[in-house]
Amino acid sequence: MTDTEIIELYLRRDERAIAETQKLYGRYCEKIARNILGNEQDAQECANDAYFKAWDTIPPERPKILAAYLAKITRNSAISRYRREKTEKRGHGTLPLILDELSDVVSGTANIEKTAEDREIIAEINRFLETLAEQKRRIFILRFVCCESIEDIAKRTGVSKNNVSVTLNRVKKQLKQHLNKEGYEL
Repeated sequence: MTDTEIIELYLRRDERAIAETQKLYGRYCEKIARNILGNEQDAQECANDAYFKAWDTIPPERPKILAAYLAKITRNSAISRYRREKTEKRGHGTLPLILDELSDVVSGTANIEKTAEDREIIAEINRFLETLAEQKRRIFILRFVCCESIEDIAKRTGVSKNNVSVTLNRVKKQLKQHLNKEGYEL
């Protein structure tokens, strides 16, 4: 089933939408949550939460890219769970590391998560990402949207871990310069 067909099921309020979403994007959503939480059971619960959140929000929303829409919902759900349950007790969550990596881009803000929700900044980041070569954009998204490890990104993209790290550092610097040029003093 295609994304368009699944979205139509949501719009018609057909409960098959959830089952089809799980079938097509279950592993994807679980991986995003697992990368943040480091726990398989919590990751599955976050993925399930994402399907039901999609059910609650489509309509009125009509996502252009279902995978990106589900990734955002799953990521937000996992971050909320992480905060609630203080995953540090379990170890393995990568969220603090990833937020720390972005802190030099959005430093000086009282609340990084609040800044990330600012629609204007998100739109500006998206415009910046559109200017990047496909490989650089993919590496950035895998790290900061999907919360994948440097090692996993290297395997998926076929480049060395060092190359991934260097690319991420360069793109972060470019993003910071771009945001400053556009008037976002972060």
